[in-house]
Amino acid sequence: MTIAVTGASGHLGRLVVESLLARDVAPGDVVAAVRTTSAVADLAGRGVVVREADYDRPETLRDALAGVGVLVLVSGSEVGRRVEQHGNVVEAARAAGVARVVYTSAPRATTSALVLAPEHKATEELLAASGLSTTVLRNNWYTENYVADVERARETGEIVASVGDGRVASASRADFAEAAAVVAVDALRDGSHDGAVHELGGDVAWSYDDLAAAAAEVLGRPVAYRRVTPEQHRELLVGAGLDEGTAGFVVALDGNIRDGLLSEASGDLARLLGRPTTPLVEGLRAAVPSEARA
Repeated sequence: MTIAVTGASGHLGRLVVESLLARDVAPGDVVAAVRTTSAVADLAGRGVVVREADYDRPETLRDALAGVGVLVLVSGSEVGRRVEQHGNVVEAARAAGVARVVYTSAPRATTSALVLAPEHKATEELLAASGLSTTVLRNNWYTENYVADVERARETGEIVASVGDGRVASASRADFAEAAAVVAVDALRDGSHDGAVHELGGDVAWSYDDLAAAAAEVLGRPVAYRRVTPEQHRELLVGAGLDEGTAGFVVALDGNIRDGLLSEASGDLARLLGRPTTPLVEGLRAAVPSEARA
């Protein structure tokens, strides 16, 4: 039986595949399921099985999941379309006889007011109603989400946000990917984590003052966190060229952080990894392009 990873050409999915290989899963037992197979030609060259899998084309999903024991369903990137797309994958998994689906969700998805939670909540409900064995990995923010902020701070010397004193328990994508690989391998080996919901995040919930300090260390120049109100933030974003809808979305996310919705440091991620999660400054240093670093 094999382990399949959807979105294997994306940032997280590719890292899950790499983590599986690093855990000595044979390349021929790993299926990289992707929309465009040429995007992972390097993985095919290493012996990984590459199959076309388009969330919007169910016929590709059925073929992609043939003979798969454990499916790591990496949530889609198209906000507003994910429930339908994920539903297509869940139905294909049922038809293919997949033994376990491991889904990458959002923090406290079924109860949170997080602006991104509803589609994850709906997907978790689809999985619960499907009859499939499932494991849910509720991933907190990726440290890599802040690369653009750090790059701007190289020029401006500040990180501007309306999060107030809110905190974020982020971890690196590699941490989350390794956790997904751990769960997938355990599930294939002995059925571990069946029905489990893991709230995954970094060991430390950091503030934006901490983010500014980490950015300063990476960039080798002073960086400050400038607090603004939601109204001021929206004006700044629109003034920088964002459309009203996108600006409103960013401000809403900052409001979620201000309200503490990303601050949970449960320890689940470190327990799965068997090691501490990647500290903020190390995650930023690895993600920020070398030409921008000190």
